Amino acid sequence: MKKQLRKNVLRERMELNSHEVAARSRAVCERLLQMPEFCRAETVKFFISFRNEVATGDVIRQALDFGKRVVVPVTDVVGRKMVPSRIERYPQDLHPGAFGILEPAAEKVCPVSPREIDFVAVPGVAFDLAGNRLGYGGGFYDRFLPGLKPEATLVGLAFELQIKEHVYPELHDCPVDWIITEKRLIRCLAD
Repeated sequence: MKKQLRKNVLRERMELNSHEVAARSRAVCERLLQMPEFCRAETVKFFISFRNEVATGDVIRQALDFGKRVVVPVTDVVGRKMVPSRIERYPQDLHPGAFGILEPAAEKVCPVSPREIDFVAVPGVAFDLAGNRLGYGGGFYDRFLPGLKPEATLVGLAFELQIKEHVYPELHDCPVDWIITEKRLIRCLAD
């Protein structure tokens, strides 16, 4: 059921054209920029979007312009972990990394302790209203999120089509506190 849900949502998301992705992403990012939790945050972690995810490029640029310390993932495929690395320029500090996703070039990697991160934009294939997340199946975020400080704000960025009634969470999954779509800001109330 989980694999089929992942396949169906990814197919539906990939059917969006570039104009739909751009317009919906702008709406999501406008909501994110207005969140008090984001405004207060000094160190923010974003994912670098790919395959029709909510486009994060503009909000990363804005966070840098606001003077926030911005970190993005560097994927350690062998160690099966994600290392947050500070960037100072977007997209100049990035090049294609694991899975073809942009990440800091080797000479630009500047690790930041997960305990220093105040706000995390979390990707996902699908989310439910309790904040549970269906990821891509690699477990990178499932291993990364528990290492954050307890008061860090976790925000799922998704299109409305990615909100589902049930995403089949497992015990090790970390729910997000909020989900932002192009239509709403959802305060998640974990079961």
